[in-house]
Amino acid sequence: MVHYGHSNQLRQARAMGDYLIVGVHTDDDITLTIDGKDTYEEVKAAGRYRECKRTQGVSTTDLVGRMLLMTKAHHSNIDEDLDYRKHTDNFGKGPKGHSPWTGVSQFLQTSRKIIQFASGKEPEPEDTVIYVAGAFDLFHIGHVAFLEKVHQLAEKPYIIVGLHFDQEVNRYKGKNYPIMNIHERTLSVLACRYVSEVVIGAPYAVTADLLDHFKVTLVCHGMTEVVLDKDGSDPYQEPKRRGIFQLVDSGSDLTTDLIVQRIIKNRLQFEARNQKKEAKELAVLEAMKRLEEEKH
Repeated sequence: MVHYGHSNQLRQARAMGDYLIVGVHTDDDITLTIDGKDTYEEVKAAGRYRECKRTQGVSTTDLVGRMLLMTKAHHSNIDEDLDYRKHTDNFGKGPKGHSPWTGVSQFLQTSRKIIQFASGKEPEPEDTVIYVAGAFDLFHIGHVAFLEKVHQLAEKPYIIVGLHFDQEVNRYKGKNYPIMNIHERTLSVLACRYVSEVVIGAPYAVTADLLDHFKVTLVCHGMTEVVLDKDGSDPYQEPKRRGIFQLVDSGSDLTTDLIVQRIIKNRLQFEARNQKKEAKELAVLEAMKRLEEEKH
């Protein structure tokens, strides 16, 4: 599971050059051994450590917390949801979670963030415009494998991903899906190298207007089940009528459901790990505070 914060870090690391960098880490996170030692100490001493700024917003801890809670509260005001508040301490989010590293932050979408991730490229006349749609929730290797296979379908592909609004995703996936809201999913998909453009809040049915507007040459879908639209119609009936619909096998069996099941299965282990990590980080904060006081 690689969300857009990670993708931005990796992009910065790649831009540093072709020379070997032993340690690349975010500047707003911390990694310590069980005895409180900085795990990058030797790398720093050798002058081979770099820090990359992570995009502010969603954290892995927050996403795991949403999966464990299995509630729709993450799409609303969590302060008003008692069930969500009851468990937040386990994820470094509640009143007991004071570590700036284990704790999570709330996502705020801005146009600047979208521009930061968007390719900004318009399709060229010789490009093959390919349209795919879905939730792309918890953007993972299965999604990447699918988009890569779609990318290989043309010599000069221009892939447009239609992302469905949260309510639409919840209609056809149920439970507490999507785990990530539409803004978070937008940046995650935009961070993928195979994606040229994203339609934020795309219609569930691939309409004639959509196909004509983007001059779509090909419409693709993975091997997962296609849920019928609200009126019982096939959402891909128009591209099928035009003969431009194609199923694409990603070769990966990983799904968002499988990731959620793994997290839930290991819930207790995760909560214990997170609590120990929080305590360790708070101890480091206290030690840093004492050192600062001694200097003065």
